[in-house]
Parts: sequence; structure tokens; C-alpha cells
Amino acid sequence: MNALIGRLLLQRLVAAIATLWFVATAVFIITNLLPGDVAQELLGQSATPDAVAGLRKALGLDVPPFERYLSWLGHLAMGDPGKSLVNGMPVATLIGSRLGNSLLLAGITALVAVPIALLLGITAAVARGSLYDRIVGAGTILVVSVPEFLVASVAVLIFAVHLKWVPALSQLGRINGVWDVIRVFALPVFTLTCVIVAQMARMTRAALIDALSSSYVEMAILKGASRSRIILQHALPNAIGPIANAIAFSLSFLLGGVIIVETIFNYPGIAKLMVDGVATRDLPLVQACAMLFCGAYLILVTAADIAAIVANPRLRHQ
Repeated sequence: MNALIGRLLLQRLVAAIATLWFVATAVFIITNLLPGDVAQELLGQSATPDAVAGLRKALGLDVPPFERYLSWLGHLAMGDPGKSLVNGMPVATLIGSRLGNSLLLAGITALVAVPIALLLGITAAVARGSLYDRIVGAGTILVVSVPEFLVASVAVLIFAVHLKWVPALSQLGRINGVWDVIRVFALPVFTLTCVIVAQMARMTRAALIDALSSSYVEMAILKGASRSRIILQHALPNAIGPIANAIAFSLSFLLGGVIIVETIFNYPGIAKLMVDGVATRDLPLVQACAMLFCGAYLILVTAADIAAIVANPRLRHQ
């Protein structure tokens, strides 16, 4: 059994590495297809063609794309994403200065969103068909249908402009206490939580309803087991895998939603850094940020897949 689990885990890890290589190739190709040129951006529109060509040569942009791809991929595999073309600083240093801020925002959002989503999903599944279940279902569909930039804009309009409870921009330099933390993170966390809770609650509800409809739960009901025992000892343990996938999928949404949220609230995170890199055509910075987001997504999905294999014996067999 241990050998079987080890083989399955190894297959998942190999698949994750292969996917990461494919994503790296796609990121390199797409970023090099971006319109504009960093040399032109740095020198301005009045620069002469010779000056632009000289700067491109100094930045190594005159090297054929395939050679640049092999060099970039080799350095990336060694943990060196290169140097920024705009300011000459190592990309790792630039990302490191913002990584803590993005992790802090994601961590606070997860601490708020995951318990609420699991509570809504589990209670809606237990009360399937009731008025409460219909209200939760309608509410989650409504929230999922609204894009995060609209949620952020409405939140700013209500809580920052009209009520003046919190600032419209999240500036970490002004944090001096617990109340300042709440004021700075209230709007970004609220925006991300709305969409994450809706998605995770719906997926959790579906997973638990599937477990409650299984034959072993019916057998437990026929044996006279209490409702709490059926849910806690029979349904929930067998729904851990799908629920873990729901949590991983929802948290991975942070990787895309945080780009919009950090931009709207001017939050100094990696997503905002990536947007600035796109504006200046700083390809190494954009590529490193994109790979960081993709790598984090793969880690979450692979971890959820492994958790499902360990929790559900049926997934260990073909």
C-alpha cells in the first residue's frame, strides 16, 4: 500500500514539473509577443534608432529568442530569474521586497474566507432543500456572477467615499496598531473574500451532498446512527478530498483576483509589481512574477490532489 501511494505521489509530482516547464515556455513566448520595447520605453519617443539598437544590445535583447529562452530557463531552474531591464536590480530582490505583502494579504483573506465558506457549504448541504439552502445558493450565484473589480469599486464607493470608514487606498506605511491593520486590509480582504467564499461554499456543498447520497451513509441511517455521527464520522471524512480541491481551487483564485485588487487599492504586492513591469516592458520581471503565480497555483492543486489520494482509498486504484 505504501509503495502504491508513493508511486501515485511521484506521478503527480512529475506531472506538476512537466506542467511547470510547459507554463514556463508559454510565459516566455507570450511575454515576448507583448507590443512595445523596453529600450524605446527607457529612451523615450525622441530616441534615435541607433540609440535604441545600442541599448537593446546592452540589455541582451539582440540575442535570438531561442538562445534567450534557453538561458532564461537554465537560470530559472537554478533559482535566478535574472535582472530587471528597467533599474538593473535582481528580479529576486524586487520580488522579495513585495512577497511578504502579498502573502500577508492572501493569509488574512484565507483566515477569513475558508471558515465562512466551509460553514456555509456544510450547513447548506445538511439543510438541503430548505429555505436556508436556497438563500445560500442564490447568494453564492449572485456573488460569483459579479466580477471582483465591480465588488471593489462598489466597496470603495460605499465604505470609503460615503461612509468614510476606511481609506480607499491600502498603504502599509501607515499601520501603527490593530485598528490601522483593519482599516488597511478591510476593503482588499472583503473584495477577495466575497468571490472566494461563494466558489468554495458551492463546491463544498456539492462534495458533501455527494457523500451524503452514498450507500454507506444510507447503511448508517438504517443502523440508526445519529445525524451528527453520520455527518462527522461518515460523510465529512469521505468528502475531504473534494473539499481540499475546493479550498485549493478557491485559494488559487487569489492569484488572479489579487492582480485586480492590488491594482485598484494600490496595494504594494507582487501583482502590482507585475502590472508595473508590463507597463515598462520589463520582461524578466513580468516572467518571474508570472512563474511565481503559476508555481503557487500548481503547488496548491498538487497538494489538494495528494490530500485526496491519501484521504480516499478509491483513488489509489485504477
